[in-house]
Amino acid sequence: MLPSLFISHGSPMLAMRPSPARDFLAGLGSQLPRPKGIVVASGHWETERPVVSGVATNDTIHDFYGFPPALYAIRYPAPGSPELAKRIAALLRQSGLTVEVDHGRGLDHGAWVPLSLMYPGHDIPVLQLALQSRLGPPHHLQLGRAIAALREQDVLVIGSGSFTHNLARPRAPDQSAPPPPDIVAFADWMHASLTGQRVDDLLDYRRKAPYAALQHPSEEHLLPLFVALGAAGEAAHATRLHASTTWGTLRMDAYRFDA
Repeated sequence: MLPSLFISHGSPMLAMRPSPARDFLAGLGSQLPRPKGIVVASGHWETERPVVSGVATNDTIHDFYGFPPALYAIRYPAPGSPELAKRIAALLRQSGLTVEVDHGRGLDHGAWVPLSLMYPGHDIPVLQLALQSRLGPPHHLQLGRAIAALREQDVLVIGSGSFTHNLARPRAPDQSAPPPPDIVAFADWMHASLTGQRVDDLLDYRRKAPYAALQHPSEEHLLPLFVALGAAGEAAHATRLHASTTWGTLRMDAYRFDA
């Protein structure tokens, strides 16, 4: 059975610029059984209610500005799957959620950047699941648990965000600069809570984790973690696959969750 994954996608330049996180993602796909489909909950798609994309072929959305022209030239034309979108919508409705299928949206950079490294052949159907950030971690854990059965159908569920994400903080001049103590304290608390299966603490991380609001002034880049955690079922076991820091402020940690 496939695990579910949380990955940190960081800057869109991850697609081009060498870094430990880029090297990790470039090798990750080959370490997993090949999925029949991929569902990505990205920090870059937020809606009022749950929405799943259901296009036949994905456009590549360049939802950023101020980067080199070569980045905008990258395309990731992975197929979609209207049939899988229907199955996901049905699972969400069975759990009591109202859901819509979007027949026009492609892949934002929270999806296509890491997938271009993991599965560069862009030959696996990819869908996205939108976040509802105003509803917080419990709702996103529910979203993940609602679609947990997909893993038994060889569908890979990925939460794509960032382990820390405060773009207002000055970044270090060196890409490989170490993180400051507050980021280390937050990441260590999250790691201990994830591997210790302290789900209630994680759901209340905003109050319990040190410096939580400083690392995530808004929650959209951490909420994908709760989708991935939920997709592994009630007693998910967490394993850290990668830990690194970019520009001193962006923790790029990645986790796999198994039932």
